[in-house]
Amino acid sequence: MKEKIKIALLDMYNGKPNQGMRCIHDIVGRFPEELRLDVFDVRQKHELPNFEDYNLFISSGGPGNPLECDGIWDAKFGQLLDDIYQWNQIHTRKKYMLFICHSFQMAVKHFGLAEVNKRKSTSFGVLTVHKTEEGMNDPLFEGLENPFWAIDSRDYQVVKPHPKKFKEMGAQIIALEKIRNHVEYERAIMGVRFSDELVGTQFHPEADPVGFFNHLKKHEVREEIIALKGKAKYLFMLEHVVEEHTIYKTNETLIPNFLRRSIQKIREQESVLV
Repeated sequence: MKEKIKIALLDMYNGKPNQGMRCIHDIVGRFPEELRLDVFDVRQKHELPNFEDYNLFISSGGPGNPLECDGIWDAKFGQLLDDIYQWNQIHTRKKYMLFICHSFQMAVKHFGLAEVNKRKSTSFGVLTVHKTEEGMNDPLFEGLENPFWAIDSRDYQVVKPHPKKFKEMGAQIIALEKIRNHVEYERAIMGVRFSDELVGTQFHPEADPVGFFNHLKKHEVREEIIALKGKAKYLFMLEHVVEEHTIYKTNETLIPNFLRRSIQKIREQESVLV
């Protein structure tokens, strides 16, 4: 029997109650024969994995301003990204990493691919994500329609890509937010393929439709959304979150795509090195 692949889950929630970690645990748990999960509390306890001990990483979403950190955990996080990226440049056995929301913003900023700034208003709820031409063939989105549905929860955004840096790194924009003809704002970047091994999304692909539905039904959440977006938008969220082709489809598809492909590649590299 093959030894399980160790996967490092970087908890970026800073001790705040959330649905994200539970959802990621659930998805990784669908691969019990292949994966063994270790969790690192990055922001609250300054825990980070020794990158040499893992070939598979997921870095979660989290609250707050991605541009304001304590100078300790963020420096360690940046060093981890550099170590993984540089390792992949010179080694046959690669390391694979998925960035979600807050982590995605930090990774984009760290690699200098685009600007990260505060949105005019919070983006929260069920929305469509549009694949770019490059995203149409990206293995992360295989099995998803264009556009597909996702859960968004952010006060910040990734905009103004730096083409020269994208070209130098060989990175690609693989998803954008919906077209909003009624406003003058630039469409935010919703997904980036940093390299063959590193990829990230601005939205929450781990979101569980039942868990999110129950979250929306909480009195304080309901009142907050209605005050922010209006009752019609709130009812729209309730209606679309439980449909099989929306959040359920993304939950069942995107992170499993990342895990299956990473597992396959890691196993292939192991067999070559034996």
